[in-house]
Amino acid sequence: MENTASGAVIRVLGLDPAAAGPTGYGVLEGDARRCRLLDWGALRVPPKRRGNGCGSGVLSEVHALMDRLIAKHKPDVVAVESVFAALNVRTALRLAEVRGVVLLTAEQHGLPVHSYSPREVKASVAGYGHATKEQIQRMVRAILAMPETPQPPDAADALAVALCHLQMDGVTRRFGMITTSGRPLPQRDSQGKARSATIGL
Repeated sequence: MENTASGAVIRVLGLDPAAAGPTGYGVLEGDARRCRLLDWGALRVPPKRRGNGCGSGVLSEVHALMDRLIAKHKPDVVAVESVFAALNVRTALRLAEVRGVVLLTAEQHGLPVHSYSPREVKASVAGYGHATKEQIQRMVRAILAMPETPQPPDAADALAVALCHLQMDGVTRRFGMITTSGRPLPQRDSQGKARSATIGL
């Protein structure tokens, strides 16, 4: 991908944590105006490790899968969907455990993490905060010019989170290249190599 006028090309790992099923992921590289799809899929915990819920075996497996994913794609930032407030208590607790492992793994790799609510993601991608899953999937497919709807559905959700971050980050950069965490956000040159962000006058 060619640099944009500002040179602010970043690689984003979008994640859609799940309480019981697979955690979707999507990797994009670009800025607020255009992007390139690098990878998508789901982190699946083997049945023998799942047991009856989010025990230590599940969480350690999610950590290992996340660790390999980050090592493979070397993202500049992680974008993750926040816990949905309307979930029942048991599901919310399980989801919070998985999300905690995701955040821990990102921190261990020194990556800034940005969290977006489901409504923010939907509004960013579909222009409507109450869009259905099917509408989000269709928009992700259209925006990324994919021949088919990304599967599994968890991956489409993760790609939507990554797209949301690219859009939000583009707005942030208009006021200076500093992330909401206070850290300068690395940029990538036309060869995809990470370089330090600089603030233009």
